[in-house]
Amino acid sequence: MSETAILGRPLMRRQRAAGARRAICAAAILAASALGACASQPKPTAQLVRASTLVGQAEKDRAQRYAAADLQRARDELASAQTAESDGKYESARRLADRAAADADLASARAASGKAEESATQVRHSLETLRQQMQQSPAPPAESAPGASGAGPDHR
Repeated sequence: MSETAILGRPLMRRQRAAGARRAICAAAILAASALGACASQPKPTAQLVRASTLVGQAEKDRAQRYAAADLQRARDELASAQTAESDGKYESARRLADRAAADADLASARAASGKAEESATQVRHSLETLRQQMQQSPAPPAESAPGASGAGPDHR
């Protein structure tokens, strides 16, 4: 073997080792930046507070009576959003919180619509009752007009 071939082998081993170290460093940098990107997302605090507030408002609006499925879906999505937030899955938590807010808002709107329909039904019922009472009651006697009794200015 030549002297160059013998001396070249350790050099090649060092170059391979240096290349492997660079590859490991590059992989570590990529992993760290990927983790940093996840950690740099802000917590979805505002979305969670908004969704929680809207779910509470829907409950006060008696959405359970008029829009039970929408209200339950909003509650479930809010719970999932809170779980995702505590697991550090902020983007998922934000998306779920937005969906919970939309469903809670829908439940409130349906509750308002249901209450309005109920009120309209009561008014229609009251009007029908009044009509029936008017048809059953005899007409009140006509009162005489002023001056019809003969005590007016024409009577002398």
